[in-house]
Amino acid sequence: MNKLALLCPGQGAQSAQMFALAMQQKQAASFVQNFLSLTIENNKLAEVLSSPELLFENRYAQPLIAAATLANWVALRNHVPAPDLIAGYSVGEISAHAVSGSMDMSAAVQLAITRASLMQACVTAPQGMLAVSGIAISDIQQFAASHDLYVAIITADNKAIIAGLADKIRAAMPEIASLPGHDITCTEIAVHIASHTPLMQAAVPGFAQALNDVAVHVTEIPVLAGINAEKVTEPATIRSSLLAQLTQTIQWHACMDSMAENGISYALELGPGSALSKMLQTRHPHIACRSIADFRSLEGVIHWVQRQNKS
Repeated sequence: MNKLALLCPGQGAQSAQMFALAMQQKQAASFVQNFLSLTIENNKLAEVLSSPELLFENRYAQPLIAAATLANWVALRNHVPAPDLIAGYSVGEISAHAVSGSMDMSAAVQLAITRASLMQACVTAPQGMLAVSGIAISDIQQFAASHDLYVAIITADNKAIIAGLADKIRAAMPEIASLPGHDITCTEIAVHIASHTPLMQAAVPGFAQALNDVAVHVTEIPVLAGINAEKVTEPATIRSSLLAQLTQTIQWHACMDSMAENGISYALELGPGSALSKMLQTRHPHIACRSIADFRSLEGVIHWVQRQNKS
């Protein structure tokens, strides 16, 4: 029997069209409209969608990503098989738990709003993130430690995202090219907050309280914890893993390996964007991978999933 994994993305691919597919389905459209009527710091979220600058501000990006992912699942859930495993990248881990049924979707979006606000309050000086590839992880870790930077996310054996204060990020960029490696690349990414590093420590108490205030239930569908790629189904470990990933490295390469080890045969990224499905396809080519961003209609997504389930 073919096994399905769902992938819930983090920041990076938000756009004015991020709710377009969900709006094709009545129930999902209602979810979207209710969410977009919210106001965050005097800005209606419906208006934020038309502003490329605001779309990538952390305070809006995190809840918008979570809402788009969940709206897409609302549109699809009655037409595709229940997933065997779910994984979420960064803020996508909150979405993943809502998809699993362990928490209410509206509560998950509110958690994303709270998370974004608490993390933003940690930015007392400009911060940034840098995607590095072509260098062994051990060398990236040593380099980061020696430059007052942190490894925030590991995506492959020679790829990672490092984070820290923006001036230290910029100062480090010319030196990275001199490290031992092959086809080294170094690119700043449009996330201006040092997620998954000790620089977020001040957000921990507030987010712990927010997690305790949310009803969390045991779920039959496991979610992979980003910090260690272990399957999580119990309320205590759901809360602790979501809290830990604020300040600890996301082991995304291990999450992808866990999908393969658990016999996943096909994976669907719930969007927005397609970065996770492309990474998984590259690392484990035997797993059929697509994102809803690859399709023009919900019917196309449903047809692909049903075909994979029967093949």
